[in-house]
Amino acid sequence: MRFNHAESEHRDQRRVLIVAYDNAQILDIACPSSALDIANRYGAQPPYAVELGTLGRRAARSSAGILLAAGQSLEAVVGRLDTLMVVGGIGCEDAAADGRLLGQVRRLAAHSRRVASVCTGAYVLAAAGLLDHRRVTTHWGWGDQLAERHPTVAVDAGPLYIRDGNIYTSAGVTSALDLTLALIEDDHGPTLARTVARELVTHLHRPADQAQISMFLAGPPPEDRLVRDLMGHISGHLSEDLSPAALAARVGISSRHLTRLFTAHLGTTPARAVRAARTEAAAHLVRSSALSMAAIARRCGFGSAETLRQAFLNQYGVTGDILRRMPDMPPSRAAPGQKTPCP
Repeated sequence: MRFNHAESEHRDQRRVLIVAYDNAQILDIACPSSALDIANRYGAQPPYAVELGTLGRRAARSSAGILLAAGQSLEAVVGRLDTLMVVGGIGCEDAAADGRLLGQVRRLAAHSRRVASVCTGAYVLAAAGLLDHRRVTTHWGWGDQLAERHPTVAVDAGPLYIRDGNIYTSAGVTSALDLTLALIEDDHGPTLARTVARELVTHLHRPADQAQISMFLAGPPPEDRLVRDLMGHISGHLSEDLSPAALAARVGISSRHLTRLFTAHLGTTPARAVRAARTEAAAHLVRSSALSMAAIARRCGFGSAETLRQAFLNQYGVTGDILRRMPDMPPSRAAPGQKTPCP
């Protein structure tokens, strides 16, 4: 779809302008544009009119080397926008230093219902002065630097995405999909958002405050291949027998040797690693679904809803019912004397 300068032609559409530049991350562009396209195909009303914009309508070369043709010159866009979205990528620092780009982003933001950034696109919004005194997020690896450069911006690199007023910021790369599904739900309700998620073969969008880094991603994968393989097995078979004896038998070692390996490579015992994995998965289901606590307990390998309740109290300090109602996710806490897996 093409933007026409006559705003009247867009009054029955949600105009979405995605701002790109050289060395942008192509997934930051593909995730939101694909999700919005699918929303249109499943009947979004009013539909989204999505366009990729650059300075001077120049083609932008993504960090993957793929040349992206821009449909719109930023300088030529006039009238109201529904959503202005700035993408991230390794070119974000050059983009944030480009006065012409920042000027256009400021101008367009003033005429947008909402403004969003994907990943390090927050660098551009911050440089444009749009994030001052707001709570924002970005890719976990870039949060400290963003906070140092812009001390008036409250950077929280923990959540997948954050809304502060009409400003939305998201974490790294594929969290753009979580953000876009949330925008679709805001605009058209949860049924369409679920439909789009199913079409994309992804989770019903993860809650905003879910941590960017789970226990499986918090550090480099365990160096020991056996431990690495078992952690993969655990994450994919939470409802099965994951006792130390069963895990040890799976790889042909003794339970004692299994405990030594987990302690050496993960800083925790096999039983505690399994419990943490199950609790993390259960917390996700509590925050993102309407399943009963009993159903979540069964799905995640807990013997009962009461066992799950105790796991939530130990790891988060609250019950599942409270966790479901809380606007923000409480921090995970290790049991006394327990190291956090994969620090």
